[in-house]
Amino acid sequence: MSISTFVIIVLYVIEFSVLITLGYMSYRMPKILKGENQKNPEADEDIRNTSQNYIYAGMLLMIVAILFNTYIVVEGTPLEAHLMEWLNIVIRLMHITFGIAWIGASFYFVFLENALNRTEDVRDELAGNLWAVHGGGFYYLEKYKVAPKVIPKHLHWFKYEAYFTWLSGFCLLFVVYYFNASAFLIDKNVLDIRPWQGILIGVGSFAVAWLIYDRMCKSSLIKNQLVFALVGFAFLTLFAFLYCHVFSARAAYIHFGAMIGSLMVANVFFVIIPGQKEMVRCAKMGIPLDPTLGKKALARSLHNNYFTLPVLFVMVSNHFPSTFGYEYPWLILAIISLGAAGVKHYLNLKEQKHLNVWILPVSVVILLAACFISAPSTNPYECKKEVTFIEVNEIIQKRCVQCHSATPTDDVNTVAPNGVKYDTPKEIYDKRDLIMQRVVVTKTMPQNNKTEMTEEERNLIRCWIEQGASLK
Repeated sequence: MSISTFVIIVLYVIEFSVLITLGYMSYRMPKILKGENQKNPEADEDIRNTSQNYIYAGMLLMIVAILFNTYIVVEGTPLEAHLMEWLNIVIRLMHITFGIAWIGASFYFVFLENALNRTEDVRDELAGNLWAVHGGGFYYLEKYKVAPKVIPKHLHWFKYEAYFTWLSGFCLLFVVYYFNASAFLIDKNVLDIRPWQGILIGVGSFAVAWLIYDRMCKSSLIKNQLVFALVGFAFLTLFAFLYCHVFSARAAYIHFGAMIGSLMVANVFFVIIPGQKEMVRCAKMGIPLDPTLGKKALARSLHNNYFTLPVLFVMVSNHFPSTFGYEYPWLILAIISLGAAGVKHYLNLKEQKHLNVWILPVSVVILLAACFISAPSTNPYECKKEVTFIEVNEIIQKRCVQCHSATPTDDVNTVAPNGVKYDTPKEIYDKRDLIMQRVVVTKTMPQNNKTEMTEEERNLIRCWIEQGASLK
């Protein structure tokens, strides 16, 4: 047994032992604390929640460590692609699930704020109330202007949805783009940098974006909503522009979404939750509460609410090369973000019973503009002669089958992406529409033009398809 194998085995034993121990502690800790602190059940609950959070964090770190060890073991073997695909599936499912919970909570509480009854039979201590019916039951909700006279023992905090959405998204960013940075993150036709430089720029940009945005929120800009929105849109557009001039277009889109998601979770972690904790602390101690804490938290929550639709667009954009495959992908990002935020603004106003007849139509026109602007030219190349399948097949075998084959030779894609293969004439013919979209119109394949397909070759493929895609 080699030294490296022995080290890996020892690490596995340690990591699994710690994971099992933490799992046992998560089961036993509440019972132990309950027995030791029966005189102060409220303090017991706080300690129990804090302890459980640390235990869960430790379990998560152990799982990450186990996966990292497994990656080292299978790196360079046929199992590497299999492991990465399953990591992609599992983490993506977690990201979507937590994201739905977070965005759903954001939508619901902004709706609740907008729809509150603030005038009829509202007690002086309340900011408003709302009757609702859902799932076969009636609900009555009240919002206090500051805090109730007595803080309830069981108080639910909406924060872990945000934290786990960001953590799973950050892990997904590593699995999809950073572990294969040379293939999926870096496009040397855009900017020739090393993978580690690209990763550093990507992660560092999130911190820089937060510092700028947070400074904007603390400046006098926040007093004028229109000016703040215009400056904020220019700020987002600048980051979209920079990302598209550093990374591959697809990676640029994902980083734009990850940047906005980082702003959202930082709002929760640095502003919203600390403000709420201070409100609870003051209410429990009976000391005067700063009312601006709630207002600042509400403002950041509203910002998050407007961020959601642009982030959702980015999450699905990597499946639609017509967006990131446009000549100026940053422009499509800016247009979609503006239009999506406009739609959300209309919905928020509608919930407040404020009728506005122009915001929704204008927002829809803005969104349609992205479709119009990114539309391909109807006749960009004149087909002067009939193109045969032999010519097209020669191009595909030279530029495409390194990945799209039953036996890929590519150093990254050891399995045909999405199961698309071009080993036979029929497989090529059946995928002719996909080839037209990805190879000719958006030019997003080959990935980052890794095999250096020329414009002449793309035009030959276009002509062959437009001429009927004959296999003769």
